[in-house]
Amino acid sequence: MIRKLRNTKNKGDSLSLLLALLILWQLVCSLKLIPPFLLPSPISVVRAFAADFVPIMGHAAVSLGEAFAGLTLGVAAAFVLAIAMDRSDYLYRALYPVILITQTVPTVALAPLLVLWMGYGPAPKIVLVFLVCFFPVAVGLLDGFREADPDTMVLLRSMGANERQIFFHLKLPGALPRLFSGLRIAVSYSIVGAVIAEWLGGSSGLGVYMTRVRKSYAFDKMFAIIFFVSGLSILLMRLTALLEKKMTPWARQGEGKDSKP
Repeated sequence: MIRKLRNTKNKGDSLSLLLALLILWQLVCSLKLIPPFLLPSPISVVRAFAADFVPIMGHAAVSLGEAFAGLTLGVAAAFVLAIAMDRSDYLYRALYPVILITQTVPTVALAPLLVLWMGYGPAPKIVLVFLVCFFPVAVGLLDGFREADPDTMVLLRSMGANERQIFFHLKLPGALPRLFSGLRIAVSYSIVGAVIAEWLGGSSGLGVYMTRVRKSYAFDKMFAIIFFVSGLSILLMRLTALLEKKMTPWARQGEGKDSKP
């Protein structure tokens, strides 16, 4: 109960701060302290979004399709590789440093190369989303597998459990919180990765739309897409959190015990 009250208070504080920032932003624009072509007002941004709602939704459908395709492939590949690296110490020692090194390459630097190699279709966008989603899920899963209690594994083996049973009854349930932590990061990266890839070419998608309105100096529409992409990322993260609550009910039971005086 105490935890729920604290969460409600934190959300109220966040909403109050956001509302204050919006009011300040609107006040600055209304007093013309900053030219409208540099900083459109929140009301102008809302109007621009409403005026182009139908085309924006069409572009959003393309970006979401690319994001979900890349995310699905990234999660599947991360799951397979994490299991293989957990089973084999050789693979763990050989591949873990390589996975870390791949994350030092900027996404913006990869995007033009992928477009050059794969053209302007959906393929380079999906691959880029795959690359940015793969790492957090793979590392989260692998760390979760490695954190399994060795004493419990010894106990299960002494009771006749094989490796497959140990995985499904101990390692996988224990790794789910780590998996969802990485998945929350991955779903937010998936939308951003798709938009970044679309900046460099294509016929549709939110990134393509942003490029077009930027060239026409329609910055109210630019801001509308920025906030729309942020909203999509937050929504996907919240949906992931809800899925985590459904799949890890024991975590909520632990929280309830901790909140008791």
